[in-house]
Amino acid sequence: MATWKRDGRVTGCQRLGCAGLAGALSLSLTAPLELLTVLAQVGASPPWRGLWQAGRSVCQAEGLGALWKGNLTACLRLFPYSALQLASYRRFVMLFMDDLGHISQWSAIMAGSLAGTVATIVTYPTDVVKTRLIVQNRLEPSYKGILHAFYMIYHQEGFLALYRGVSLTVLGAIPFSAGSFFVYINLNKIWQEPSFRFSPLQNFINGCLAAGLAQTLSFPFETVKRKMQAQSPCLPHYGGVDVRFTGMVDCFRQTVKTRGVLGLWCGLTANLLKIVPYYGVMFSTFEFCKRVCLYRNGYIESPLSYKLIPGVDQSLQPQELQELKLLRRGNFEPPKPTLEN
Repeated sequence: MATWKRDGRVTGCQRLGCAGLAGALSLSLTAPLELLTVLAQVGASPPWRGLWQAGRSVCQAEGLGALWKGNLTACLRLFPYSALQLASYRRFVMLFMDDLGHISQWSAIMAGSLAGTVATIVTYPTDVVKTRLIVQNRLEPSYKGILHAFYMIYHQEGFLALYRGVSLTVLGAIPFSAGSFFVYINLNKIWQEPSFRFSPLQNFINGCLAAGLAQTLSFPFETVKRKMQAQSPCLPHYGGVDVRFTGMVDCFRQTVKTRGVLGLWCGLTANLLKIVPYYGVMFSTFEFCKRVCLYRNGYIESPLSYKLIPGVDQSLQPQELQELKLLRRGNFEPPKPTLEN
């Protein structure tokens, strides 16, 4: 059992800003690997090509900037996604928490998965647009930008096209949660010590292991989802998808028939390679942004370390701390001299 508690020294807006900035930076640095993953999933990149060959082919055909196709959409999606995920996670944690304020590890993982699912469903149209921007030819684009892509998809294919494949998000959450739970229940055996003694490096490795296994188990659902997002009769070559299908089940069937069972895991290598740099940059950036916020709020001496300011009550929230400072300043302000006649 664990007790869920967030750091009250950082405001909700500051926490959201930290998460958004950290996510945008990590997405931008790993965008080329994300692009290669999506191209392999939809079948636009031949499976026999290595990552280096596939990346070089994209650069030669469309220029170096093509490696960041769809990245702006992904970054803009982060802020509403993060806000929804944080708000939903808090609600689910409160729902699963017992009377003593404790929550089991499985419940915490389920709360995270459900929160991610809610945020993904609400912001799903932006994910569809990102996929379309990735698979199109940058030099001969079908969509001139994010807003144009939204308009054209809605105008040509209807509103439901913006949610094509959304059911796979819910189905994929099941193996994803199972993979995460399997890793976390075996951490004590892996490190030969209880979880409360884990160092920050061990926690980072744990997160990478959980993400790697969870994404591997749920990857077939992700592959079919990408194919459904990309396929469109309004795009050249049906969006570059390597199979033709009429629905989710048929997409699974046609993919296995054309490429075999392992075809459902095309692009997994690029996806796994981005885990360590993605989470490494995200966690380190988030921690630095959090230190900056703590420094500005008056809790620590410098944004370069977590050294606490002596005499500051760390249990106070930012507004309470500012009110206390104003009160002390008013009490210790010297009285103004008065003029006597």
